Amino acid sequence: MFNNINAVIIDLDGTMLDTAPDFLVAINRMRNDFSLTPITLAMVKSMVGKGSENLITRVLSLDFDEAGVQQHFAQGMASYQRHYLDINGDHSTLYPEVIEGLQAMQAMHLRLACVTNKPLAFAIPLMQKKGLSSYFELTFGGDSFPRKKPDPLPLLEVSKKFGIAPSHILAIGDSSNDAIAARAAGCPVLTVPYGYNHGEAVQTIQSDGIVGTLLEAARLLATENQH
Repeated sequence: MFNNINAVIIDLDGTMLDTAPDFLVAINRMRNDFSLTPITLAMVKSMVGKGSENLITRVLSLDFDEAGVQQHFAQGMASYQRHYLDINGDHSTLYPEVIEGLQAMQAMHLRLACVTNKPLAFAIPLMQKKGLSSYFELTFGGDSFPRKKPDPLPLLEVSKKFGIAPSHILAIGDSSNDAIAARAAGCPVLTVPYGYNHGEAVQTIQSDGIVGTLLEAARLLATENQH
């Protein structure tokens, strides 16, 4: 399954970067704008991964009914985005062996794409700030196409741009979104155990295996491609 891999699609939040502390600061500043009490990091981690719209809807639904959420959504989203842009990357950290893993994949001449559900206006400056941009030939955000993960569309677009069949592209992520999208696209998929996955155990994800770090994923590919 992992031999004849020519490209790798890697998720951003929860896979390469622990961005939950950034989310926490921006969300609690937004909540303060509404005179709402702060929420915890654990609560934020259970809510991220399905795009900003879903995140803000879930945050507002802690305090408002469905009609209230709809009423406050536009203002809440604008407030959140303003605060997030102010602190984007300030509180987030690279997970262990991310850079080493990307370097190892580059050395194997694998083509790399980052596919995230984070809006591109947030993803690009964050990746630049954290030294990730130079490793990726393509970066697609949650607003790059009409549909985001778990829809396979962004992964199929990478396949099209690279001119590589999905079966020869490995997807790596931290959540069921990544695995569902990869399965639907026809890509093999590995998961990392340290991300968010909507607050659920990583073992519940229907992936082709769990790797401790991106470097471990690169070593697996190197071993498989020697056979």
